[in-house]
Amino acid sequence: MTVTLGFYSSTREISLTMTKWIFSQLEQLGMTALDYLPNLLVVVVIAVFTNYVVRLIRLVFSQIGKGDLRIHGFYPDWAEPTDKLVRMLVLVLALIVAFPYLPGARSPAFKGISIFVGVLLSLGSSSAVANAIAGIILTYMRSFLVGDWVQIGDTMGEVVEKTMLVTRLLTPKAEIITIPNSTVMNGSVKNYSTEARKSGVIFYTAVSIGFDAPWRTVHQLLLNAAQATDHVLRQPAPFVLQRSLDDFYVTYELNAYTDTPREVLNIFSDLHRHIQDSFNEAGVEICSPHFSALRDGNTIAIPEQYIEPDYKTPGFRINVTGVENKDVPQTTRIARPTSD
Repeated sequence: MTVTLGFYSSTREISLTMTKWIFSQLEQLGMTALDYLPNLLVVVVIAVFTNYVVRLIRLVFSQIGKGDLRIHGFYPDWAEPTDKLVRMLVLVLALIVAFPYLPGARSPAFKGISIFVGVLLSLGSSSAVANAIAGIILTYMRSFLVGDWVQIGDTMGEVVEKTMLVTRLLTPKAEIITIPNSTVMNGSVKNYSTEARKSGVIFYTAVSIGFDAPWRTVHQLLLNAAQATDHVLRQPAPFVLQRSLDDFYVTYELNAYTDTPREVLNIFSDLHRHIQDSFNEAGVEICSPHFSALRDGNTIAIPEQYIEPDYKTPGFRINVTGVENKDVPQTTRIARPTSD
């Protein structure tokens, strides 16, 4: 353009002015670049130093995670999240130190972009920050590890992934449930795997049997069913608790140990089958009887071995109009008493 304008006398002055302006800007740009070289050297030194620090941190925590390096009170499962956290802090610190030495750091445009990004983060990341903080706390609380069988709220399953923001469970129905870490933090967590690795975790089921069944017999039948079930430990041995004496029946609670909590659904199904078989073979009904009857004419509802040999089932007493009670035999029994 400047060459074309230089062909004509009327525009030759414009061509010269434009040429001087272009070269002055190029000269200013070159001088700025030369002046920035010391700052560029500082940025390069910071980048190189940060790179070696990050590599050293990764090496140390990888050795801790493998178990080759041990620090008292620092668990190997803390190595990976701590590595990420420390590396992130080092990078943020390096960026803060290098920021004043970046080109255009003091320009109004750069400051405006910084303010805009800060506003976006403050408005849109409140839940993300809450989940991240909760994830950090959960990591160092060691409530559960990847591979543990847990129950979080109403969801039970195996922990397949634990990130800074969410926890993922694989349920027995092959469903992946994603739970935000803030929800996990605010609720309760049942970990079935922690004690299962040691002496076994207890699972339990309850049955209600009438008072006429001897409790020692019921205890033995429940223990036999537990011992016949797969994945139930022989030591510690299963045990039975009589949880309550209700109005019409006794509630028995069978407790057994297992070291494979992820098989709990199959264990319960197998155990219930064995309980049915055990009681059926012994001739004991699995039922919760409810009585609504007159006591006269009913056999006492206690086990037979506690009934006196001379015990007789009482009959119904009937009052007949005009006849005294003494004239009516006490053993008179009727099958269907009516209002008459």
